[in-house]
Amino acid sequence: MSERTIRGYHAHIYYDPKTSRDAAAKVRTGLAGLNVQLGSWHDEPVGPHLDAMYQAVFAPEEFGVVVPWLMLNREGLSVLVHPSTGDSYGDHIVRSLWLGDRLKLNEKALRRAE
Repeated sequence: MSERTIRGYHAHIYYDPKTSRDAAAKVRTGLAGLNVQLGSWHDEPVGPHLDAMYQAVFAPEEFGVVVPWLMLNREGLSVLVHPSTGDSYGDHIVRSLWLGDRLKLNEKALRRAE
C-alpha cells in the first residue's frame, strides 16, 4: 500500500431540505465559529452525494476540535468525515467515518487514485 498524506478533511453535513434544513442551519452556525471553511448549500445531489448537504473543510490540526464538536452538536443529522489525500474513492469510501446513519454515495462519481 502506498503511503498517503492527509492534506485536510471534509465534513459533509446531510439534511432534508423539507424537514431538517433548520437543524442543518443550526449546525452550520456552530461550525462558523470554528476554524473551518463552509461550502455552499446543495439541496440537490452533487458529485457522489445523493442527499442534500453542505461541507466544512478544515486542516488536519483542527480534526480534534471539529469532529468532537460535530459528535456533540450534529442535531441528529448524518455527517461524513473524510480525509483529503487526492484519492476521492478511498477518501470517501475506505478511509471515512460516519456520525449518525451511513448514507449511500454514488461511488461511480469518485475518482480512484492509481
